[in-house]
Order: sequence, then C-alpha cells, then structure tokens
Amino acid sequence: MIAMIPPPIRSLAVTAVVASFFVSLAHAQGPDAYPSRPVRMVVPYTPGGPIDVWGRILTQKLSEALGRQVVLDNKPGANGIVGTDIVAKSVPDGYTMLYQTGSHVANVSMYRKLPYDSVRDFQPITQMASTYGMVLAVHPTVPAGTLGEFIELARSRPGKLNFASAGSGNATHLAAELMKSAAGIDVVHVPYKGGGPALNDVMAGQIEMMMVSVAQGAPFVKAGRVRALAVTGPTRAPPLANVPTFQESGFPGFSFAGWHGLWFPAGVPRERLARMHGEVARIMFAPEMKGRLDELGLVPVASTPQEFAAFIDREIALYAKIVKAAKIEPQ
Repeated sequence: MIAMIPPPIRSLAVTAVVASFFVSLAHAQGPDAYPSRPVRMVVPYTPGGPIDVWGRILTQKLSEALGRQVVLDNKPGANGIVGTDIVAKSVPDGYTMLYQTGSHVANVSMYRKLPYDSVRDFQPITQMASTYGMVLAVHPTVPAGTLGEFIELARSRPGKLNFASAGSGNATHLAAELMKSAAGIDVVHVPYKGGGPALNDVMAGQIEMMMVSVAQGAPFVKAGRVRALAVTGPTRAPPLANVPTFQESGFPGFSFAGWHGLWFPAGVPRERLARMHGEVARIMFAPEMKGRLDELGLVPVASTPQEFAAFIDREIALYAKIVKAAKIEPQ
C-alpha cells in the first residue's frame, strides 16, 4: 500500500535558530538591502479557498516584516499550471514568488508535458506547513456511518457511486484514488473547477462523496450538511476530534496529508532567498499565528530551502506511484 507521510513537524527552537540566522544574514546586507519595491506572491487558484485565505494573512505579515508591500495575485487555471508558469518565466530577482500545494509535484505525473520544469525552473523557499489531511465526507442520505460501511456499499455497487474533486490531479482527487486503490473499490471521479463547487454538489446530494480538506469540510460536518467517515492524516484532526483516521478504521499505514510551500523562480540571489525564508519561518511560528493556522488546519513546518528541495524530490516519486497505482492516464 502506498502511504504518504507528512514531514516531521520542526521544533520551535530549531526553527527559531534557523530563522534568526537567515534574518541576520539578510539584514547584514545594509540599508539598501532587498526588497526595495513591492513583491508579488502568485496564488494559482481562485480566491476563497484555504490557500487564498492563508495567503492573504501571510502577505499582510510579510509586508509588515519586509517594510514593502507583498501583493497576492490570483492566477487560476489548469490545476495551478497557469499561475505556476508565470512564476517560472518571471525575472529571478526575488520580486515574484509562487504559493502552491502538493499539486505542484502531482502535475509532474498528471500531465504529459508542462510548460516548465517543476524542479529546475524553481528555487524552493520553504515548506510552510503540512495539513491534518482530508476528511472523507458523504451526503447524509448515503447509507454508511463508518468507513467500513461505505466500502461495503461501494463494493456492492461497483461504478454506481461518484466522488467529486476540485480538479484532476488535485489532492482531493488523488486522496480518493489512493483510497480506491487501497480498498479495491470502483467509485467514479467527477472533477470540478474548484473545491467549493465540488463540495456544494455533495451537500446538495448530486454527488455521494468527496475527500475535502479538514479546514474546508469541518464547518459543514458540524452543521450536519455532510457526514464525516474518516480522516486521511496519521492522527485525528483537532477540528474533527471524534472522527477516526483511516488507520484506526482498518487501513494500517494509510496516510495522506497535504502541504503548502513557497518558491522563487530559479536563480534568485542567495541573500534574497535567505531574507524571505527567514521572515516566513518567523511568521509561521509566531505565537499570535497559532490560532489562525489551527482554523485553517495548517501545522507549521518552515523547512530550510535545502530540506524543502529534498522533500519535493520525495513527493514527486510518491505522487508518481499513486498515479500509476490508480491507473490515471496523464493528460
């Protein structure tokens, strides 16, 4: 069974030391040090999702820390490819960066040809955070109260049940494909152009199920608009503490947790990379940010650029295995 294990959460003490070093290095550059004008942070999705919400908090905090405005720029399209390509082809001067999720590495396997190289064309800044994973949510009329009951239902109706996703190659798609492969069930994929429309159709009873992020799904679970059967992370998610994990529900080793990261285009000067990494790391572990991160289901990581680069290599290999096991044909 393929298992996606989120990276270990870095301790506050270690991260503080790393952040302090990078900030000190950057500040040593003198009064005319970077940045001297506004910085653009490209988010390759529509406004309103968890990535957009945290992105706007982050840009505000970065603007305060850097002394220059950091502007969030939504550039949606093609599962993040449109906005990602803009960053890949931008000038590597530290004034344009990408905020993306695991879709960045999944696209390597989901598409036959990308307009950029997902590794060579980018300079990793940091894996900002991991998530609590996805929650398997079903419409309340679905006759299943546990993960085991849903799997038995799906086995009794092969090809008759449907699952929604935020788009092909999105984590909401691949988490469900991983479940299908592990459980040996046939549930039909219905891709949407975003997580909001997909979840709306599940709540309306048009689609039976969806793997939705804990942060996005928890309010609707609590309101009774969908029923939560299990979460994909290795531990229970605090916003849904009564919902068991897949591992607790009979799938030992099953784990799928998303993550959020920042990249520059390749070639940004080292001192500018150091300044940006240091400020982001400090923000991620700032005590006043904990409540906001908890609300969004994000667990701070703030890895170094080198650690993030190694993590990306591992994630590309893991997503390739998931796509192959799910027999997904690249587009």
